[in-house]
Order: sequence, then structure tokens, then C-alpha cells
Amino acid sequence: MAQIRIEKLRKEFGSFTAVQSSSFTIEDGEFFMLLGPSGCGKTTTLRMMAGLELPTSGEIFIDGDEVGMKRASQRDIAFVFQMFALYPHMNVRRNIAYPLLSQGVAKADVKTRVEDVARILRIESILDKPVGGLSGGDRQRVALGRAIVRRPKAFFMDEPLGALDAEFREHMAEELRALHDRIGATTVYVTHDQLEAMQMGDKIAVMNHGVVEQLGPPQQIYDWPATRFVADFIGSPPMNFLEFQGMIGIGGDHVVLDGQRIAVPTSRQGAEGALTLGVRPEHVRLSDASPYRARIEAAEYLGTTQIVRLATANGPIKARISSADVVRPGETVGLDFDSRTLTLFAGERGRALVSEANEGVLVHG
Repeated sequence: MAQIRIEKLRKEFGSFTAVQSSSFTIEDGEFFMLLGPSGCGKTTTLRMMAGLELPTSGEIFIDGDEVGMKRASQRDIAFVFQMFALYPHMNVRRNIAYPLLSQGVAKADVKTRVEDVARILRIESILDKPVGGLSGGDRQRVALGRAIVRRPKAFFMDEPLGALDAEFREHMAEELRALHDRIGATTVYVTHDQLEAMQMGDKIAVMNHGVVEQLGPPQQIYDWPATRFVADFIGSPPMNFLEFQGMIGIGGDHVVLDGQRIAVPTSRQGAEGALTLGVRPEHVRLSDASPYRARIEAAEYLGTTQIVRLATANGPIKARISSADVVRPGETVGLDFDSRTLTLFAGERGRALVSEANEGVLVHG
């Protein structure tokens, strides 16, 4: 397999810039997720890496070889699309074997490699069946088999599970991750589904408006979002945002909300004016002893937990608490926050003010 390195990659379509100066490295054997909403540039980035789009500028290295202007067929990669793109007139065995036969691989080797792939994907029993009668999950396995059988340097996947129903998509996500671990492939996977990215990825690049806003492991991105966009996009429910006018200096460790002092992680940057305090719903605690007050508006029962919706002087907020806790709409309660879990955002783009805990998380953009 191979390391993939992107240097200042940019793509323009006339006056529209789809990808803006992206740089990142995908390590050999890594499961790398390109995550973001529709139109953010993730698929365009993948297509440039695969050779299906030429970059306006920048460089793409696969296994140390600069491939930015090479054709897809010269990059030794395999692409798996959302739509399975199988040959309906061929059975499963011939669909998987087709790339090898096109390369002139000896028939005996083709047979061995197809059967090896079928064992990995657990589809030995359907090798001689027509693809037309297969379920969506089996067709996706066949599409994966046709990619794996070539033993390329890297696999590129563009929302390959998007056409499956929710329950089966989750099952196939588990299988894809297990398959990745078995074959040790370098995999680049595009998705708009943050749960899918968190479930499968070793590392995630979160994109927005053609910019990589944050790059890192799933836990780091969830715990220490680099921008307000990332904080809002990752998590269900997403991070709460409490708006206020104030200031914090370098080394500051608290802010003032509604006249109450709130401890925050030590700031490595100063800021003043419009600021936002971010807190995850599971890090909000209801406490009668806290002077920071909120009014309970509603509660949503979710089994072992409930989501409580509250109104504060700084905006609405949601708390994820035990379903055993009794809450009454209209009641006023105090809110406590664990200072270690809070994020402070400032500026037009909502950049996080870096603390010792998340220093180095921010990326270019």
C-alpha cells in the first residue's frame, strides 16, 4: 500500500473555487475520511487524487510519486462509487475477474485471486450467480471485490454505502472497517455522514466551502473542534453555543456569562467582542446550586437518556442527562459546566481559542 500526500491542492471551475489550497498526508494503511456537507469539495478532492479531475494547482504524491497530471489508469488505485457500476450481463465471478482479465493476467492466477477475494468478502456461495438478482449489500461486496482483486496501492471510495438503507448501512460500515483491517489497505473514503466517519475513520478531514477546517483522529475532533462549523457538524445533538460580548486575554481562564463567572480552559490567544462558548450536551449538568440559570422548555425521552431543551440569557441549550432524572417544563434550574470540556470561539470564522489541551489541532484554511 502507500502513503498519499497532498500539497496546496486547488481546483477552480471558472470563477468558482471548489477546493482551496488543501494540504494533508494520509499514512500508509490508514483509513482516512473526507467529511463535510454537500458541495464542500470533498468529492472533488477525491476525484483529483484519483485522476478523474485535473487540479488547477498543487501536487499529489502517491507512494512518493507525483501523479497530479497522470491519468487514473497510471496511478495504481481502485475507485468504488456509490452506484455499484457492475456489468449486468456477467455473473459475480466474471465481474470480479474483469480487471485482471483486462490486464492479461493468466487464467490460473485470476481464478486463485478471485477465490481469495471471495473468501475475504464471504461471498464464495454467490460467485456463479448473476449480479442482477443480488441484494444491495451483496452487490456492494462484489464492487469491493472487483477493486480489491487488483491489489492497488490505495482504495478511493465515494459514499459507497449511500444507496443502502440505514440499518444495513451501519452493518456494512462495520464490515468495511473489518475488511480494511484484514487487508491493511490505504483507504480514502468520502462521506457526509458524521457518524459513519466517526465509526470507521482513523483520521478525519472536515471540509467546508472547499477548505479543510480540521484534521485529526475522531476523538480529537469531537472533543476539541477547531472551528464553530466543526463543532456544529460533529455530534448529535451538536455542540451548544452560548453567545456573549466579552473578552479574554492570553492565559485567561474564565469568561462572564449573564454576570456569572464561568471557568474555561486556559486561553493561548486573546480575543474580545462577540465570543461564543461551546459545550457538548452531555457536559451540561443541572444543578440547583449553580448561579447560572436556565428555564426548562421540553424534554425528549431516548431510553437510557433524555435530551432536555433549556432557555438561557445567552441562547438555547440542550443537556443530555439520565432518563431517571425528573424535569418539569417551566421550572428554572442552575447549569454547571466542566471547564475541561468547554471550547471558546472567536472571530468571523469562529476559530477556537487554542488551549494547552488542544494546541496543534487547528489546520490551515
